Amino acid sequence: MHTDTERCVRAVQAKDTRFDGVFFTAVLTTRIYCRPGCPVVPPKPRNMVFHPSAAACQQAGFRACKRCRPDTSPGSPEWNRRADLTARAMRLIGDGTVDREGVPGLARRLGYSERQIERQLFAELGAGPLALARAQRAQTARLLIETTGLPMADVAFAAGFASIRTFNDTVREVFALSPSELRTRAPKGLPSAPGAIALRLPFRAPLNPDNLFGHLAATAVPGVEEWRDGAYRRTLRLPYGHGIVALTPGAEYIACRLILTDQRDLTVAISRCRRMLDLDADPVAVDGRLRTDPLLAPLVDKAPGRRVPRTVDEAEFAVRAVLGQQVSTAAARTHAARLVLAHGEPVDDPEGGLTHLFPSPAALASLDPESLALPRSRRTTLITLVRQLADGDLTLGPESDWDEARVRLAELPGFGPWTIEAIMMRALGDPDAFLPTDLGMRRAAQELGLPHTPAALTARAAAWRPWRAYATQYLWATGSHPINFLPA
Repeated sequence: MHTDTERCVRAVQAKDTRFDGVFFTAVLTTRIYCRPGCPVVPPKPRNMVFHPSAAACQQAGFRACKRCRPDTSPGSPEWNRRADLTARAMRLIGDGTVDREGVPGLARRLGYSERQIERQLFAELGAGPLALARAQRAQTARLLIETTGLPMADVAFAAGFASIRTFNDTVREVFALSPSELRTRAPKGLPSAPGAIALRLPFRAPLNPDNLFGHLAATAVPGVEEWRDGAYRRTLRLPYGHGIVALTPGAEYIACRLILTDQRDLTVAISRCRRMLDLDADPVAVDGRLRTDPLLAPLVDKAPGRRVPRTVDEAEFAVRAVLGQQVSTAAARTHAARLVLAHGEPVDDPEGGLTHLFPSPAALASLDPESLALPRSRRTTLITLVRQLADGDLTLGPESDWDEARVRLAELPGFGPWTIEAIMMRALGDPDAFLPTDLGMRRAAQELGLPHTPAALTARAAAWRPWRAYATQYLWATGSHPINFLPA
């Protein structure tokens, strides 16, 4: 996109917020970079240059605009719809891998050499993994400076900087303000609870919260998730500790309140919440494709902007998908709640009713199969899954190659097309995952006059690619299932 100068200029002149995060506008005369939807008077086209990432702008010597704050724009939808090396690397960088494990750790997870990764990221994003991670650290630092009362030294290390000097230099270079000046300019009324961070999660409009939050609330596992006071709340297992997040849908942003046991987990927590809510999606592109089907178009027009409800923990969702095989939503929640009580780690939630972290694969790998109130075949499926996850023989995470993951899951006993595609859709984020054997899908298709046998529905859905996971959300919306509605 950033190489199409004419199209970029038109987007900037129209202040088109749909392209925020897709590319960035750098102004040669002011040495400032902005998001395309910046509210200021657009610069002259001859003074604009375009970059694919904030990190590339920063490397070229541009500072972030103080008006539109381009560092806080939604992430590029490219990394949600692709599973190639660049997309997987970007998901891992967003998950804090470079900060925790360095570039060698990133390369190890992806199975490529450091040189290959550097070359590929420079080609597509104009910056390498270190620069991309640095830009992310700068954004995290700004959030901590503006939304907490932490001392600056604590902010520096929590954001992932190795030294206070590097922290100070980076903040000045990126924002043209010192850390103390950023805090002075921030709105007053910081949260008083220790470790509490309040922030806004931007998204591309439109966003329909009904199926998104309705699904999360309807399938919530007691003790791990809850709907309380208009917010979806859940516990988070994070690299340095754990956390509790409350997410409240709004017209212009998702209000996010985080309580973390270790502030270094802020970047990871934000990244996982954004992925769970599918906030970096491009609803205009998705809905535009689905509207080409005359039988789907009325559903899209009625409630545009549906997202795919995902997860903050891929392994957790895989376990829950197995527990949900051939049973109702209520039964799946009951089975999951029993595992949580027996094997989850207790947490303290002074603001609500959350009690545990969902048990890790390592905690479940040693459980007695006879203790599970499941059919024998499903016990075998669950035990095989958690042991492979615990041993590292199976990896489900941001680095997963979607095609390879499908092959590996199909090798496990008890994993049929429905379970595999549910994991691909909700855990790994494949926007083209499809469940033609799902009973709710088939009933919805029949009601709309679509083919409703799996083979015929799959053939019809070829025209919906690469957004079949979103078509699934629209089809499910035709029923009266509680996942389609926000709780009262």
